[in-house]
Order: sequence, then structure tokens, then C-alpha cells
Amino acid sequence: MKAVLTVIGKDMVGILAKVASSCAEKNANVLEVTQSILDGYFCMVMVIDISKLTCELDELGTTVRAAVPDMVIHVMHEDIFNSMHRI
Repeated sequence: MKAVLTVIGKDMVGILAKVASSCAEKNANVLEVTQSILDGYFCMVMVIDISKLTCELDELGTTVRAAVPDMVIHVMHEDIFNSMHRI
């Protein structure tokens, strides 16, 4: 099972580290990550393995939001993500 995690907000030091640490804390494994800085805004998309997650997906989102409170965080199960983006 996988999920897509997005992070958007003003760039600052340590965003990737804080998000990855939050995922590790809940036993979510980061499989892929892409990030960019666009005119001072940090934009990141992660694909994470949630098959061994030690909490509910909503709680993972809450944990990540607490780690980077000034960022906009979305966590979505891969099945929902795929359904939303299917033509």
C-alpha cells in the first residue's frame, strides 16, 4: 500500500528532514521524492509505503503537520489519488 504526501509553503531549512522523520516515526517508508523551490516556495511530492504504518493515515497527516506547521500538507491513499486522476 502506498500514499502520496504533498508539502507546499515558504521555503525554510529542514523541511525534508522534518517530514521524513515524521514518516519514519510512524513507520512509513519514503519510496520516492521530488522537490522544487519556485520563487521562494517549497514544493514537494513524496510517495510513501504505508503497508507497515503504525497509525491511521489521518494521524500521519497530523504528525507531519505538527512537524512543519507553516506548510500545507496533504496525505492521500494511492487508490484515491489514482481514482481522482483517471480520465
